[in-house]
Amino acid sequence: MSRSSLLARLGLDRPELRAWAMFDWATSAVQTTVMVAVFPIYFVKVAGSGLAESGATQRLATVNSIALVIIALLSPVLGAVSDYSAAKKRFTAGFMVLGAAATAALWTVHTGDLERASWLFVLVLVGAAGCFVFYESLLPHIARPDEIDRVSTAGYALGYVGGGLLLALNLAWIQKPDWFGLPAGPGLSESDATMPARLAFVSVAIWWLVFSIPLFRRVPEPPARIETDERRGENPVRAAFVRLGETFRELRGYRQAFLMLLAFLIYNDGIQTIIKMATAYGTEIGIGQTALIGAILVVQFVGIPCSFLFGMVAGRIGAKRALFIGLLAYTAISILGYFMRTATHFYVLAGLVGMVQGGTQALSRSLFASMIPPHKSGEFFGFFSIFEKFAGIFGPLIFAGTIAATGSSRNAILSVIGFFAVGAAILATVDVAEGQRAAREAETRSTAGGRSGP
Repeated sequence: MSRSSLLARLGLDRPELRAWAMFDWATSAVQTTVMVAVFPIYFVKVAGSGLAESGATQRLATVNSIALVIIALLSPVLGAVSDYSAAKKRFTAGFMVLGAAATAALWTVHTGDLERASWLFVLVLVGAAGCFVFYESLLPHIARPDEIDRVSTAGYALGYVGGGLLLALNLAWIQKPDWFGLPAGPGLSESDATMPARLAFVSVAIWWLVFSIPLFRRVPEPPARIETDERRGENPVRAAFVRLGETFRELRGYRQAFLMLLAFLIYNDGIQTIIKMATAYGTEIGIGQTALIGAILVVQFVGIPCSFLFGMVAGRIGAKRALFIGLLAYTAISILGYFMRTATHFYVLAGLVGMVQGGTQALSRSLFASMIPPHKSGEFFGFFSIFEKFAGIFGPLIFAGTIAATGSSRNAILSVIGFFAVGAAILATVDVAEGQRAAREAETRSTAGGRSGP
């Protein structure tokens, strides 16, 4: 197979597609090192050292919620502004710089710096989530309908590579600092003892900025769309609010895209609950920290080929059917999690999660993108972002409620299955062909100067 043929099958055969996917490589380092593996432990053990562990963990949960609310409120408005002003790349850059600067500033967090750590982490999360709204909204502008699934899954696969490689390097110099010429041994000062972790945060900021460069060089900025002459010259922020109101009304007309969003809200709640609660559940049943962090790396590197594979499978059977496979696998993961006892079991489950996590989320993104008009992609992906963020709320609440009602985390693991069942049932009602037809017609009318709705 020739190189060009292989790249085409992977969804990376044009420079702008490769540049778009590389942004996932750049940003996933924030997810792995800062959000999942290193900073949460640093927050509890170092920044929150004056509190009981439960108090620091509660503060971290609160910080996550604050950031979620901020980005949920900002996303649709900023998405509309970016569409109206042809500013998707500028907003991507702005949020990226905000997030990278806050990530680098985590270097200044030392023992007891709880407030500084909290507010910097909020800025990191807002920057990462904000730039992803605009980054994802570029997808329907650069990928053809027949390749959008492959391109989306390629982005997730490269994200696994980038996030996994930097996390492995970070963990290496945290566990073996002397290998890298960093301070090691007993009797270190507080500054020297925390240096490896703080350097990890700086490395994420540099990685994020450097590997984002291809996006800004190779991916063209989509042109602004102005539906009526009366809008020409109007203040972009005011126009954004007007368009946002229109989009709320139009969403009822994009019935298939709305149903897809609703299904995604529910089944992604189950996915996010597994992601967020897995390490806590593993810790509760006695699995050590080394095994838990190792399992994170397993998810990253198993996810690389499997994300590409999901894109290829979707090309053969369709994204919707491929999503059903992913949801069935997550149901099996929940059932197996109920019986989990050892670190070996945890590694097996991590491998299964790695097989389906990137593919299901990437295909959700591309399926939604295929059913929205490209000129509305910014604000529609703003709504997608809101649904994605709210998916992080209900699952953990039901998880906690199940524990309170039954006294068992194992029963709580089983409760997650309901999200996959209900989400799959709603997904089954989505008429993909009808949704794509409505999006094409709306785009045609917009190009011709008519109304943008269906």
